[in-house]
Amino acid sequence: MPVGTTSSRRIPMKNIVIEMPTVASCLATECAYNVNEDCHARAITVGNSLHAGCDTFFSGSEHTRAVQRTAGVGACKSKECEFNQDLECMADSITVAPHGKAVDCMTYAPR
Repeated sequence: MPVGTTSSRRIPMKNIVIEMPTVASCLATECAYNVNEDCHARAITVGNSLHAGCDTFFSGSEHTRAVQRTAGVGACKSKECEFNQDLECMADSITVAPHGKAVDCMTYAPR
């Protein structure tokens, strides 16, 4: 197919089964992925070298309808956290909550 063109044929998504820590609770109730203090994104990304914030958070008045899904931690960029191994979170689960003006991983623990 030439560059710049699109196909009308839908390519089905693949089911990929991986182990990852779950988001046990999320107190950022204004997030579009939050329903009843649970995160329902497929996976979240946490932090950077300066801050263990939830990079997946975004404020929205409309919330996800995929409430059967529980979010996992897909990637963690907070390399200075004791649970970070090779840019992945190794905690059993995490909690996310507002912290000042940000939304942070409250499970973060410095090495």
